[in-house]
Amino acid sequence: MKILLFGRSGQVGWELQRSLSVLGELVTLGHDPAGNPDQLCGDFNNLTGLADTVRRVKPDVIVNAVAHTAVDKAEAEPALARTLNALAPGVLAAEANKLGAWLVHYSTDYVFDGSGNQPWRETDATGPLSVYGQTKLEGEQAVATCPKHLIFRTSWVYAARGGNFAKTMLRLAGEREALTVINDQMGAPTSAELLADVTAHALVAAMKQPALAGLYHCVAAGETSWHGYASYVLAEAQALGWPLKAGPAQVAPTATASYPTPAQRPLNSRLDTTRLQAAFGLVLPPWQVQVKRMLQEITGGK
Repeated sequence: MKILLFGRSGQVGWELQRSLSVLGELVTLGHDPAGNPDQLCGDFNNLTGLADTVRRVKPDVIVNAVAHTAVDKAEAEPALARTLNALAPGVLAAEANKLGAWLVHYSTDYVFDGSGNQPWRETDATGPLSVYGQTKLEGEQAVATCPKHLIFRTSWVYAARGGNFAKTMLRLAGEREALTVINDQMGAPTSAELLADVTAHALVAAMKQPALAGLYHCVAAGETSWHGYASYVLAEAQALGWPLKAGPAQVAPTATASYPTPAQRPLNSRLDTTRLQAAFGLVLPPWQVQVKRMLQEITGGK
């Protein structure tokens, strides 16, 4: 089996290199063709180059871990966001369809309007509040034109590699004696490691049972707010001996309205993973489990 992975240097792409490497021949591409094998195109601005790359590689599976994820910047550059999040995935879908290949793609809770307090199901009506959410929804729709597709909606993704919310909280808590964090947005911090492992497991199953193709929600179990997430991170960091000026007791809650941003954020980012767990025989771990592991890794297990 030959797997073509786009976006190898991102948080999810980095973990996918590990999880997919055991399944077959893995060709990984980044944005710069100079760093790619045979100078293949991994630039999602180059739609013609992407199509040519798929035709040259002739993969059995295409995995797309590329996206325009700068939510606020997308409001000022909607054309770029649409190219990266919708048009390029559409090209991959068309080429995958011609090859009879599988296409794996990642989406977001931002396709919903964030209303209510119940976890969103795959069948719920969408209603994106931002350019980012709208273009990711368009990307889903484009990918779904390929019969052999797996789309994983997720939320609050983090990894030990690269920047993330937990690292920002640790840095700020090391510099300041008090922090203020939003407490009215609810979701589940989800590790890139978990997404990559679920992807590999689901892909193997779907290739044996093509009827498993479709859209799935994939997040860690449980829920919290950004305030709850920050408090947990600082409490665990303290237990690991991390030097902090502000502990969990010094994290004050505040409302989203206190931090106006160009893009509107959904308040309810909860995703129902019942369908994913039933289809692939999975039990997803509580969000705290992998956050704790990530903290142990970045703090050196102090």
